[in-house]
Amino acid sequence: MGAEAREGPLVLFDGACGFCGIWIEYWRELTDSRVDYVPSQQAAANHPEVAAEEFTKSVQLILPDGRVRSGAHAVFQLLSYTAINWPLHFYGTMPGFGRASEFAYRFIADHRSLFYWLTVVFFGKQIRPASFQKIEWLFLRLLALVYLAAFLSLGRQVRGLIGTQGILPISEYLDAVRNALGADAWRIVPTLLWFSHSDAVLSGLCIAGAIVSIVLLAGFLERVCLILLYVLYLSLVSAGQEFLSFQWDMLLLEAGFLAIFLGSSRIVVWLFRILAFRLMFSSGAVKLLSGDPSWRNLSAMSYHYFTQPLPTPVAWYFEQLPFWFQKLSTASVFAIELGIPFFIFLPRRARCFGAWCLIGLQTLIPITGNYAFFNWLAIGLLIFLFDDAAVSRWIPSRQVSATPRKLAIAAAVLVVSLGSLQTIATFGGRLPRIASELVQAVQPFGIVNTYGLFAVMTTTRPEITIQGSNDGANWSDYVFKYKPGPLDRRPSWVAPYQPRLDWQMWFAALGSYRENPWFVNFMVRLLEGSPDVLMLVERDPFPNAPPRYVRAVISSYRFTNWSDRRVTGNWWKAGPAGVYLRAISLDDVRR
Repeated sequence: MGAEAREGPLVLFDGACGFCGIWIEYWRELTDSRVDYVPSQQAAANHPEVAAEEFTKSVQLILPDGRVRSGAHAVFQLLSYTAINWPLHFYGTMPGFGRASEFAYRFIADHRSLFYWLTVVFFGKQIRPASFQKIEWLFLRLLALVYLAAFLSLGRQVRGLIGTQGILPISEYLDAVRNALGADAWRIVPTLLWFSHSDAVLSGLCIAGAIVSIVLLAGFLERVCLILLYVLYLSLVSAGQEFLSFQWDMLLLEAGFLAIFLGSSRIVVWLFRILAFRLMFSSGAVKLLSGDPSWRNLSAMSYHYFTQPLPTPVAWYFEQLPFWFQKLSTASVFAIELGIPFFIFLPRRARCFGAWCLIGLQTLIPITGNYAFFNWLAIGLLIFLFDDAAVSRWIPSRQVSATPRKLAIAAAVLVVSLGSLQTIATFGGRLPRIASELVQAVQPFGIVNTYGLFAVMTTTRPEITIQGSNDGANWSDYVFKYKPGPLDRRPSWVAPYQPRLDWQMWFAALGSYRENPWFVNFMVRLLEGSPDVLMLVERDPFPNAPPRYVRAVISSYRFTNWSDRRVTGNWWKAGPAGVYLRAISLDDVRR
């Protein structure tokens, strides 16, 4: 028979137990004034309904109606006072859940010294309920900067890439999609450019995106801004064809979509953590799954610095380091990308340690290579591994406006389901037909994507040089703004700006012009003298009129060494490697 009814629940705990004391203080803050906590040594005599030996075995929860809960049952009942009800529900309804929970509780209780030490190592001697209002606010500021960089970068290039006189005109692309897909074209290519795709509209979307990014950065109309930014960037990515097919474009869409639901639930914080895990772990996994020998024998980094698309000046110096250092660097990449991501799911101290390791890697990468806004965005995702206590010294009280919790839960179900299916497919699993169709149906919206850079390390650097001529005998070089060209030109610092044509030239050099139809379009625009396309290169050797002929030759590039550079002053050395595209004229194109 229970004791007399109380006004509120009461927790009786072993006041002599250090492990109990740490967690009771945590629960005290979590439940606030809804629950009272008293050491059993002080109040046991007032509660004869609980046998004396039970106080040393487990925590005792006395409910207002006099009923007593102990062990795991008491913990789950306490959780219900913080609006977390599913453990208590499972305890009473799911077969085996209650028994397994009590077994785990008993094991911990019987090894309190061990778990006290583990608590101190992983949490510290004082545990506070985590909050993420400041973290969410900080992430939105970083996201606004990334969006701003992305829109401003693209705005300078968009006409030359997909404008009316660009390399891949958007009007021709949309016409082809409409003819091929009919009414389904709107879903497969979700873009506002279906309404109008003039050059002015293309530039207008980029300008609008930049303006909305600034409004978000200032902290106004956050939810509206996040929706607009996602729609605007999705519209450009969907229409950008090869020039907006980079992994960071898709990562920005996925992060931007999740950001719409911030401020409503810790569920969204965990969605960002899962995204960070998928991004980091996949980057390491694809290197092993590819079977590439340079990754497996740890020689990959000895090639990386001179073969990456747009190296920085520092990459030259890293290239000169001894081979043992390159192998150690490769092993470190595997350790960080394959091992450290699991720290994301560990308690606070371990998670923060993992965050700093991953942030360290993302900070080192842009020192030697220009990867647009990728590293900025990756660091933004990783700040969700911290909580408000980690940034409270620098950031005053901030809070993101809330969205309905049910929307956050719906987004979580969708994203986790799609992410799980994508992961299964990445590791070679075969998806059921209905699951495969679901993934394909949402793929155009960039909600969940696959990641993994440099799965196969390139060990040579073929570099395309484009030349023009009026007589077919004397040839002059077009010089690009950022990709390697003149041997004495120092590599550039350019990120977070991304010269998308320069990047595509790197990919084109790894194949043939037949595998890159855009490349022939580019050559045609040079023959036509398209001013929008010529804006994408640094030096046009035919400023008065376009040449009669253009061709592309390919060379093998590599960084010089100390002695070569001392003698020649060159950053690069190159040797001829053949013809990439024979000389063509507009007459050839017309025929």
